[in-house]
Amino acid sequence: MGIAAEEQFHVLAVDDSLIDRKLIERLLKTSSYQVTAVDSGNKALEFLGLNEEEQRKANTLSVSSENHHDVEVNLIITDYCMPGMTGYDLLKKIKESKSLKDIPVVIMSSENIPSRINRCLEEGAEEFFLKPVQLSDVNKIRPHLLKGRAKEEQEQEQLINNKRKGMEENQSPDQRNRTKC
Repeated sequence: MGIAAEEQFHVLAVDDSLIDRKLIERLLKTSSYQVTAVDSGNKALEFLGLNEEEQRKANTLSVSSENHHDVEVNLIITDYCMPGMTGYDLLKKIKESKSLKDIPVVIMSSENIPSRINRCLEEGAEEFFLKPVQLSDVNKIRPHLLKGRAKEEQEQEQLINNKRKGMEENQSPDQRNRTKC
């Protein structure tokens, strides 16, 4: 039995190693996740639309974001050690972004360095996996995805309630009494 498309989680996998990227992609797809795989932190930011956001802030002219993907990413799993931008740098940029900070981030590395692991977890990573990533590791990410979705639903419900309150406050006392009947 497959998972309905609306219930399927989308994971952005980031790794400069083709072999590791293919492995994590296969493990995630085996677990019924939709996967987008990229080979650098910069490409991940581009996919998420964050590079364009920074460019608009820097430029006085606003450029349309034709490269921005309208795909909701539910989790990012990234290699720690990559050329150009490390997984830690990517994590920091995501957590500093208003629009992306609530996306759970998982870091993976072939190096077991406790200070590096702690630094990533303190910066907001949900998990730190040692390579090679196993199916048992991938199974650990589902609670983070569910927590993220529950938080999103709670925020939407709060937004609806706030709008409802605002509409009630703008009504006259007579209108309020009529809506209660």
